[in-house]
Order: sequence, then structure tokens, then C-alpha cells
Amino acid sequence: MGMSQEKLGDALGLTFQQVQKYERGVNRVGASRLFDISRVLEVPISFFFDALPTASDARVRADGPVTGFAETQASFGAPPPVASPGIFAPGGDDSALFSRRETVDLVRAYYRIPDTEVRRKMLDLIRTMAPAEP
Repeated sequence: MGMSQEKLGDALGLTFQQVQKYERGVNRVGASRLFDISRVLEVPISFFFDALPTASDARVRADGPVTGFAETQASFGAPPPVASPGIFAPGGDDSALFSRRETVDLVRAYYRIPDTEVRRKMLDLIRTMAPAEP
């Protein structure tokens, strides 16, 4: 998000070492702390869960260890999940689309482009790459 651990810690009333412990999974992040972090970073709570499997994707495994938050950290670098069918359907509910980490990253990067003409051309490029709307 472009924010240092020190700035995040200051905004939360923590030291950067405490933020590091949360980031590495040494300390558990409680729900209220996660809410505070999402407000400081200006992202929805779902931002932190985008890379995790949904309940329908989960598979119960009796032969292996149960994994937790620290073990799933590697999956955060994985490609984002494919949008579910019908997410762009006319009159559909796009709220899930606008709460995804990928969408937030794209919008932030787009608005960091200082030249408005370049931004317009990028938007045109993206529109030409996307399939036509039904």
C-alpha cells in the first residue's frame, strides 16, 4: 500500500516492531485491530482475505496438518482468483468486485499516474482488452 511499518504503527498507536510481528504472523491480529488496520490503509476488511479459499473451495484433509494464517502468507503473492461467472451481469451486484484487493490496487495505481492524458489512454487500452459488454 506504500505505507511504511513505522507510519502504520504511528497511525495505530503501535511500534513498528509490533507491526512487524503482526506482518510475520508472530502475533495474532484480533478482529478489532484488523478493523483499525483496514481503516488506516483505506481498504475493506475483505482486502486481507482475497487470496484465501472460499468455503466452497475448502477441502477437509484428515491426512495433513491444519494450516493457519502464517502458512497462507505465501498464497498472497499468487494470482488473484478468477471472477465468478456472472459478476459483470447487467443489473448484477458488483459490490464484491469493488472490495477485491486487485481492484483497490488498480484504482490506486491508476490515480498515481500524474498525466491525465496518459490516464485516459490507459483506460481506453483496458477497455479495448476487455470483452465487450453483453
